Amino acid sequence: MTTLRHTPGPDAAAAFSLGITTVATVSIVSLGTLTWFGVLAVFEALLVAVLGLPVALLVVACLLSVWLGYDKDATDVALS
Repeated sequence: MTTLRHTPGPDAAAAFSLGITTVATVSIVSLGTLTWFGVLAVFEALLVAVLGLPVALLVVACLLSVWLGYDKDATDVALS
């Protein structure tokens, strides 16, 4: 017996876009604030932005995709 799976709708797509945009904006503003207050040097902030921001976006994209129903299991991938 197969389980019916519902595909995510436009609200899920909007929530995914909002989540990714929020994480990117908060990360960049945080780096700018830390640079402004002298906690990070400009080079360090750029290094964190280049190396850390893509990792953060990837983790958030994975979490949002599972939470919003975009994830597929092995049988879905094998049958598509």
